[in-house]
Amino acid sequence: MSIFEPTDEHRMLREMVRDFTTSRVEGQAEQYDAKECLNIELFRELAELGVLGVTVPEEWGGAGMDTTAAVIVHHELSKSDPGFCLAYLAHSMLFVNNFFHCSTDEQKKKWLEPTLTGEWVAGMAMTEPGYGTDVLGMTTTAERRGDVYVLNGTKTFITNGPEGHIFLVYAKVEERVTALLVTADLPGYSASQHIPKAGMRASSMSELIFEDCEVPVANLLGVEGGGMTHMMRNLEIERLTLAAMSLGIADRCLRMMVEYGDERVSFGQKINRYGQIQRFIGESFAKTEAARALIYNVAQNVGVDKRNRLGSDAAKLFAAPVGKEVADNAMQVYGGAGYCREYPLERLWRDAKLLEIGGGTLESHQKNITKDLTSAYRR
Repeated sequence: MSIFEPTDEHRMLREMVRDFTTSRVEGQAEQYDAKECLNIELFRELAELGVLGVTVPEEWGGAGMDTTAAVIVHHELSKSDPGFCLAYLAHSMLFVNNFFHCSTDEQKKKWLEPTLTGEWVAGMAMTEPGYGTDVLGMTTTAERRGDVYVLNGTKTFITNGPEGHIFLVYAKVEERVTALLVTADLPGYSASQHIPKAGMRASSMSELIFEDCEVPVANLLGVEGGGMTHMMRNLEIERLTLAAMSLGIADRCLRMMVEYGDERVSFGQKINRYGQIQRFIGESFAKTEAARALIYNVAQNVGVDKRNRLGSDAAKLFAAPVGKEVADNAMQVYGGAGYCREYPLERLWRDAKLLEIGGGTLESHQKNITKDLTSAYRR
């Protein structure tokens, strides 16, 4: 066993998800990229695999696995369809994992099962039109009035917004960031039409709009003002799984690059005989392997009771550009063919960029790492 598959259970999980990705995900990826929406029927098949709650204990209906398992699922799915995987991440990591670890037993009994079965598509709402990385600047507010919180504001770039039924929404209650559960059937809730985007098109996103939206007090997650604690804890596994998505893109693009270099003939010989092509392949392999080692090593030290912001930020800071760079190298090896939709490379190339932005920009990771290292070295 290794850090990539610490147990037989991890190995079997990878084989299961890899088979599912090859047989079910690959064939529909181009179609749903063009349609710019989530394949909900396929999404619900993930429930049959038991991975919608991969980090939820078995006694609550989940797979009872760890961060490494979550990394494996995102890594394998992204080899074929990073957009579909992003919808999965928003559901399983941003909502399910976060919800489970900050909810009461009563809340779990009421809301967990529909998300684990795929009956409800879920997501998380933090970003606003004027505030992204600057979380504390958010302007969405919730005012308690008797048995409800009256929620007002707009969230944007919300993955699964058009299809979602339940969201973990961050708002300020008396200037303190607080987490609330908001379902699509509450009065005052609405979602915009999907927002067109460059890549990751197989997951749709929209604005969520709250106009005097009445959220029952029972939908409060944790305590008023406790939202930042939930958010920051969950960001660590989110960033690792986003890094794993970039690794999946890099793995697929590297393989395509190697195979094409061994097939394409130019000036009487295979193009992999030329030094320029060898540089693209060699450097892509080295960086992909470095990203793989870093991601899986950090995954061993991230969990509910194991905080590791430094490691998760470092993993995403390094891995996100690797996916984009390897996709770009593969595009250069393919030449004009790679720029055409005949090959999945064009789609993967577009998808890769988001990983340098979503879940924290590269600049935010640089800031966090500098802050954490400075604090550590002062001790």
